[in-house]
Amino acid sequence: MIGVDIGTTSTKAVLFNEKGEAVCRHGVEYPLHTPAPGTAEQDPEEIFRAVIKAIKEVTLQTKEKISFVSFSSAMHSLILVDENDQPLTQSITWADNRSADWAVKIKKEHNGMEIYRRTGTPIHPMSPLVKLAWLNAEHNELFRKAKKFISIKEFIFHRLFGEYVVDYSIASATGMFNLENLDWDEEALKVAGVTGNQLSKPVSTTESLTELKTEYTEMLGLPAETPFIIGASDGVLSNLGVNAIEPGVVAVTIGTSGAIRAVTDRPVTDPKGRIFCYALTDKHWVIGGPVNNGGMIFRWVRDELASAEVEVAKRLGKDPYEVLTDIADKVEPGSEGLIFHPYMAGERAPLWNAKARGSFFGLGMHHKKEHMIRAVLEGIVMNLYSVLLALEEMIGSPTRVQATGGFARSELWRQMLADIFDQEVEVPESFESSCLGAIVLGMYGQGTLDSLEEVKTMVGSVHSHQPDEKATEAYRRLMPIFIRLPRLLESEYDVISAYQEERSRL
Repeated sequence: MIGVDIGTTSTKAVLFNEKGEAVCRHGVEYPLHTPAPGTAEQDPEEIFRAVIKAIKEVTLQTKEKISFVSFSSAMHSLILVDENDQPLTQSITWADNRSADWAVKIKKEHNGMEIYRRTGTPIHPMSPLVKLAWLNAEHNELFRKAKKFISIKEFIFHRLFGEYVVDYSIASATGMFNLENLDWDEEALKVAGVTGNQLSKPVSTTESLTELKTEYTEMLGLPAETPFIIGASDGVLSNLGVNAIEPGVVAVTIGTSGAIRAVTDRPVTDPKGRIFCYALTDKHWVIGGPVNNGGMIFRWVRDELASAEVEVAKRLGKDPYEVLTDIADKVEPGSEGLIFHPYMAGERAPLWNAKARGSFFGLGMHHKKEHMIRAVLEGIVMNLYSVLLALEEMIGSPTRVQATGGFARSELWRQMLADIFDQEVEVPESFESSCLGAIVLGMYGQGTLDSLEEVKTMVGSVHSHQPDEKATEAYRRLMPIFIRLPRLLESEYDVISAYQEERSRL
């Protein structure tokens, strides 16, 4: 079985055996183009080539028959395609904030909260609903040329099979999909300026397509009848892949971005509009909050603040991130009163404010670079904890926290999560949780598994961390300050972001 994860920075394909054990994997990276403030796009052709290469490389490493290929994909992407099924735009990603003013407009003038309550997607520039309203109003000539408005997964499946289909999970992240009816929401479509015919046909996440186009059977080394299971979004499949689908279990992911999620047996939305609700199956719904600012902020520290440390890492033959976490580990929890708000790419949960900006607070002469590095790591986790506080109003306190994503490779970051959350944290054996989740969903859809809960037999635990009481006390004192500051700065975020946008146009 092959699990494919079409991510923001790379596509990964992992070959699994029938026990859910990873046999081999291959990843292909690609850039996120950010030529101007607010813009975050990718080349759909480049991503398609990455998907083909990743699958091909793992099929070459086995002589066994591939029983199916199942897909995970990043959410909220938008591509306009013309009458000839060719892209008119790049893939506009979740991180693109150019429609920020339209998010405000929809909230105020178009029953934004009611649309959210029916669709489960907060009104925010990440949402294809908001992107479409913006394109319709400000780029109408381009908008009118489009035959279809699709995501990157829909683009890939159309290339492979010639059909426009979208799974319930990706559809439920568009802001235009009614969670109760499992179909497009008419009021949301009117706000977006599109019709249901201009969108793909919604199908179950266990839907499989066969009759792969001949050119790709030869390229991939797969028979045409190999089932390609449409799968779901990366977030909900990550929950499945880390065995966080039982009531009370919370999954925390920090990759490029980050998220906190839990599973319910019915759609749940928040009266305050702070959390999302996306489909896993028609009986499993994932609620939680995504953050823009995860590991990419640590990468910014590496690239912009730590050139000397990167050189040291090269000489020692070590990963630069390992050197930086070693430095941060020498600083006491709480960074001696230095707090970092990681809103460098605006923020989704819990603020849902595309104009938020990052800041250090409490900076004193006694602080050094190592304090700043640790404060950045703490700020990313504290921001996720503030999302958990909102989620707890829906599901209560978690019984267990499962941690996944690139950050889970760092012992310091794992312990920091346990200390800030004041919870035991377990790290599953599989770091490729979305790929494993895609495989489990595929087995469930193909009838190999009777229940998704059988994933627990496939997921071991390699790390477990208990909170340290002294560290937890330090974070308990700092968290109220961390939460209050963005509220106090809300109007200032508008002013400084407007200034930055003005300067970028000069």
